[in-house]
Amino acid sequence: MGVIWYKLVFVVAVRPSRYTYKLIEETGDFTVNVPTEDMSDIVEYCGTVSGRDHDKFKEKNLKAVPSKYVKSPIIEQCPINYECKVIYKTDLDSSKVPKEVVSSFYSAGDYHTLYFGEILTVHADKTVT
Repeated sequence: MGVIWYKLVFVVAVRPSRYTYKLIEETGDFTVNVPTEDMSDIVEYCGTVSGRDHDKFKEKNLKAVPSKYVKSPIIEQCPINYECKVIYKTDLDSSKVPKEVVSSFYSAGDYHTLYFGEILTVHADKTVT
């Protein structure tokens, strides 16, 4: 999170091979949903299976709720949700990534794209501490 061009932004890194990449490219937006501590098993599951092959919402009993300003849904069970509109994107420059990082994380050449999303609104459940 940060500020660029006087706008509050969330920056997310997504590999082109990921299903999320396709969705962001189609919609031009994304949401960031902050889970609670007791959702760690859901976070682990969602980080290891593809939405291309699995209905994560159904399989983990998550409820997708329409966002107010973007096409991407928010997750009802998460106490904090950011709605973000892509205002800039850039691909990592492979020539500037340290060689040890390339060998550990990019051996297949699947470099991240960085999406800068202007935060349009934040939903926060005030009952969560």
